[in-house]
Amino acid sequence: MRLTLAEPKYLKDSVSIISELVNEATFKITPNAIELVAMDPANVAMVMFKLLSSCFTEYDVKDNVELAINLNNLKQILRRAKPDDMLSLELEENKLVLQFKSKTTRTFSLPIIELDEKEQKIPDLKFNAVIKAPASLLNEAVEDVDIVAESLTLEAESGKLNVVAEGDLSKAKIEIKASDEITINVAGSAKVRSKYSVEYLKKMVDGSKLADEVHIHFSDDYPLKLEYKSVDKVLLAFILAPRVEND
Repeated sequence: MRLTLAEPKYLKDSVSIISELVNEATFKITPNAIELVAMDPANVAMVMFKLLSSCFTEYDVKDNVELAINLNNLKQILRRAKPDDMLSLELEENKLVLQFKSKTTRTFSLPIIELDEKEQKIPDLKFNAVIKAPASLLNEAVEDVDIVAESLTLEAESGKLNVVAEGDLSKAKIEIKASDEITINVAGSAKVRSKYSVEYLKKMVDGSKLADEVHIHFSDDYPLKLEYKSVDKVLLAFILAPRVEND
């Protein structure tokens, strides 16, 4: 296989975000895309990543290839990519070889590791609330509630989404109304409500580095799905388990 990326940022930013949740993972390189599906070690979050062949200037993959990689090590190398670099990826003797080319040619090799993991199946989830909004809006809301509590509650009803957090003494509430750039669809007339970890969300909302828009899906006390998509280039999505109240 030989792959060349004129815009390394899509791989660089994706790996940087994924590595905050997962230490080691297996990339599947198919004739159409580089893909990854992985769970975090605590089994609270799943990450799904797809970098499409149309994002590459050269994409030569004859057969499916699986590469297990230490993501922190890969992140450190990709951090060295400059905006004007061409990034090439090749396989050589059980190593992934990354080459950055601009005024200089810099070559790094990374060992392929053995991973004893079962293949992750993406769950088939049905959601009652589906929201499409500027990614920056969710980032701001998560930053706002982070100063108050360790978890937040999403409440959606027709045309409105509230992000609520309550600490020992403080409380925060962000109200988001449907508009030209925000669509909020809720099945039926009921209010949909679920609670999630702010710590995990802070890592996931960095998907805004890849796309200007976020798709938010949830139901009552049900997993949350966040999706960041750049057309013909990259998809980064997360599933986060809910925090179920014990009272």
